[in-house]
Amino acid sequence: MPSAPAIETQEPSAKSSEQTTKSSEQTTKSSGPLITMLFDGACPLCKREAGMIRRADRHGRVGMRDIAAPDFDPAEFGLSHDAVHARIHGVLADGTVLEGMEVFRRVYAAIGRGWMLGWTRWPIARPITDAMYRWFARNRHRLTFRKNPCSDACTPRV
Repeated sequence: MPSAPAIETQEPSAKSSEQTTKSSEQTTKSSGPLITMLFDGACPLCKREAGMIRRADRHGRVGMRDIAAPDFDPAEFGLSHDAVHARIHGVLADGTVLEGMEVFRRVYAAIGRGWMLGWTRWPIARPITDAMYRWFARNRHRLTFRKNPCSDACTPRV
């Protein structure tokens, strides 16, 4: 009769705790991003923000998709071309689509910088910061001296 495989036991130590931490970080990285940010790579401000987030995302928690890339298909996320150009969107690991400031709140939390935008969740600040983002989204092409790549339907309804 074949013998059962031996099971090794190990006493907890600083080394095994360190290995567990590395293992959980690898699991997070290998299991995919917590959120995928759909950003406009043709927008200088958006591109700069995405680059900063990429550099800060040491554990692969945030995916990036450039909506200006020729192979980008918004239908993959159940969105239209006009919708993705109207404001930022994020897609959670479970497929839930977010838009506007909530995307930035979730992305910054995922990279360990949630404290930077945490105050934007406060009841008095949330409607103000959400409105400020909507204003920016409506005007970002003009602010960056670019022509809006989509029709008038892109302008978000406030």
